[in-house]
Order: sequence, then C-alpha cells, then structure tokens
Amino acid sequence: MLRAGIVGLPNVGKSTLFNALVANAKAEAANFPFCTIEPNVGVVAVPDERLQVLGEISSSAQIVPARVEFVDIAGLVKGASQGEGLGNQFLSHIREVDAIAHVVRCFENDDIIHVAGSVDPQRDIEIINLELALADLAQIEKRIERTRKQARTSKDAQFEVTVLEKLTAALNEGKSVRQVDLNEEEVATIKGLGLLSSKPIIYAANVSEDDLATGNEYVEQVRQIASQENAQVVIVSAQVEAELVELPEEDKAEFLASLGVEEGGLKSLIRATYELLGLRTYFTSGPKETRAWTIHAGMSAPQAAGVIHSDFERGFIRAETVAYKDLVATGSMNAAKEKGLVRSEGKDYVVQEGDVMLFRFNV
Repeated sequence: MLRAGIVGLPNVGKSTLFNALVANAKAEAANFPFCTIEPNVGVVAVPDERLQVLGEISSSAQIVPARVEFVDIAGLVKGASQGEGLGNQFLSHIREVDAIAHVVRCFENDDIIHVAGSVDPQRDIEIINLELALADLAQIEKRIERTRKQARTSKDAQFEVTVLEKLTAALNEGKSVRQVDLNEEEVATIKGLGLLSSKPIIYAANVSEDDLATGNEYVEQVRQIASQENAQVVIVSAQVEAELVELPEEDKAEFLASLGVEEGGLKSLIRATYELLGLRTYFTSGPKETRAWTIHAGMSAPQAAGVIHSDFERGFIRAETVAYKDLVATGSMNAAKEKGLVRSEGKDYVVQEGDVMLFRFNV
C-alpha cells in the first residue's frame, strides 16, 4: 500500500486533519510544537460512489473500497535539515513516504500560536521546501564524493555524477528535484536516494469554516506557488472535518450545506492524493463482494490480476472486461454481454480506469 505523509510547520492543523482522516486515530492534536514525535499511521478509504452502484447491481454482501495510507509527521521548523526541532528524525519519516500532503495554515486565530508569529503561507511553504532541499543537497554531496572516485573507471558512475551535478545546480537555484526535467534513465539513477524534494506534492490549504466554500487571500498565495511547481491545491478545514467526525451521518450533509459546500475537503484530498500517486482503480463485483483494486496507470491485465493474487498473474488466461459506464447503462452483466459490451481481453490489454473485470486463470 502506498503512503502519503502529512507535513507542515507546527500548529498548522496537521494532527487535527489526520484525526479526522482516520476518525479514531490517536494522534495528539495539541497547541504546542512537536506534540507528534512518532509518526502516526492511518489507512483511509478512497471515496468512490461507483462502488455502491456496482454493489447494488450485483447484490453484493460486502463492499470493499481502495485504500491509501496517511502518515502524520511532526511539524518541521526552520533549521530542520541541521537537526533543529528533532528535524533529522522528522526528515527521515518523510523519506519513507511516496507523496507529500503539505498542510499550509490559511486562517487567523489568536488562540492558536503560529511558530513564526504570524500567518504567511508563502514564508511557511518556503521554509518547508528549503529544509527539504537542504537535506537533499547534503545527501547528494555525500553521494557525489563517493561516485566521482568510481567515475574514473565506470561510465555508469560518470552518468550518475552528471545527473547529481544537474540536481545540485537546480537545488542551489531554489528549485525542488520534482521541478527538474529528468528522463527515465536519469530518474532510475537517483531513485535509490529517496530525495525528499523529488516526491510529488499536494498543498492542503487549511482555512476556517467561513472560508471553506470560497477560500481567501492566503489560499490564493498557495495557488500561485503551486502553479509554479505544477502542484495541486485542495482547500480543507481541519476544524470542520473534526466536527464532521462527531456528527451523526444524517446531520453531516445539512452542516456542510450551511457552509456552502457539498462535501468536506478531506474527500477531495484523499482523491487527489490517490491520483497524485499515479493510481488507478478497477473493480471486481459479484454476490459475495464488490471491491475496488488499486493499480498503477499502465498496468496490463495479468499485472492487475496479480494485485489480487500472484497465482492469478502466473496462470492468467484472459479477463472478461466491461467498462463501468456500460455495465451501469445496461443494468447487469448478462445484459451487457447480450449487447456485446463484455470483452475478452488478453495478456497485452492495458487496464483502464473503472474497468469491471473477471479473471480466468489456470491454477
């Protein structure tokens, strides 16, 4: 299961957001820096309305959504790359995740202390990005030192040095690794380094409940920065999400409507993280269960079958496949077959988003 790390400065709403994400998480949301020292981990369901529809078509006894793992990482501060505020420990936790959800404070509240004394999204984002870049530079410098010695006799090492020097130049210019144009070979060369600023990022602009529907000037600052990085911005209100967790299901829609929105920002954040990680969904559906399966974009039918069980991939024969919209339009698998909408796909078929599949295989 792929992991997304929730990062940001202290007191921006990370732990409140995390608690709302997993509802029963034990992360301590306290009003002082470093209240979260060990990363808290929670597995959350990816919201997908298609599951319920398929479950009704198949009269499924159980519905199983796709899932993403979120890690609540303690607040970084200026100087984290040199160990400030337990920085080295926190940076190592970021190294272990696949993507970053960067929570940025976009609300005023005199009762919640800002570690820098004022609300300034641009400054806050620059602090975090700088610390990640400095940590990457330190790691690259160590790697270059070793690799240059090998480069005297190895063409592979020579190539790696060229790539590392390219990254060093970009980082010194204030860019992140993810902003550097790298080809597949260059990406493969640095993959093992797990560079922090290479990880894909979503900015979660944390606002008060009054600004959830429309955003505010702080959110616009975040959007401007994100556009330069080709990153996505999701507006959330950690406080609203915390309140939603406490409400009965039948009262949630009314509460959100009173704020001018149809759903809280968390669902958008979960979906956006799923897409950011390059993930796609296909379904299996029958009387026993309807389940969403997570694959990487571009996976073949046998590879997708292997997500269920390795035996499915090894013994793959074919996949009976129908597009979600075609199955819903016809109302049943039998009706879809009668209309010729169920296809028999072989080993070269690339699974599409929303495919509903039944695998045939040899045991």
